[in-house]
Amino acid sequence: MDRTVVKFSHCGRDIFNFSDQTTKLSSFCQQKQTGARRNTCPVCNESLAFGLLDAPVSLPYPFTNGHTAPCSFLLGANDGPQFLGEWNDTELHVGVSNSNGLVYNYTLSGMQMDQCGWEQCVCIQLVPPWRDSLIASWDKELQLFSALSEWTPERFHEEREFGSCCYGFALTFINHMRALDNKVSLSRNEFTTSQVLPRMKRASMYIKVYEEILQSGFYTIEKNEISSI
Repeated sequence: MDRTVVKFSHCGRDIFNFSDQTTKLSSFCQQKQTGARRNTCPVCNESLAFGLLDAPVSLPYPFTNGHTAPCSFLLGANDGPQFLGEWNDTELHVGVSNSNGLVYNYTLSGMQMDQCGWEQCVCIQLVPPWRDSLIASWDKELQLFSALSEWTPERFHEEREFGSCCYGFALTFINHMRALDNKVSLSRNEFTTSQVLPRMKRASMYIKVYEEILQSGFYTIEKNEISSI
């Protein structure tokens, strides 16, 4: 998914396509010479003329390079970000990054520390960048926590939710750090509902829009129907 998705409004609808398509549309609409080539709306077939509030805007890309996201919860798909949609039956994997972007994740082989492979994932940053002492503590605690006997290959058991107990490792560490920061622990349901699902829904909608544009050349909905994208 290496093309930028943009949205513009026309004929009472929000219309999505790729930025290279919209650049052409905008340039056509800006030409003022007599007989200048005009382009039309793919929905109503009338000439396009963008007002200030209807002009094309880029959609935020929902995936992050986890190796540049310090102290974060990371969620990725083994088959790539396009498989992170809610409807895809694919194995998801969870990791926790340290302040230098090294991703700790629990697998069938035990703990792994990855310097690459998490370049496109859903990211939840957990430590504000101005909390230097907590960042330093995060790195130390993550290294010690990952070495505990709980995370050996022999104790790994596949779980259906989120693919494997890599999620258990991540959430247990998050709650460990919350306790050190004098915060209450979060249940799996609380963390999933408040942090993971909103980002997954945003990613799913982005993937849907992207795939529809690939198939049809554009995607359209009632104006402001999708508030989360």
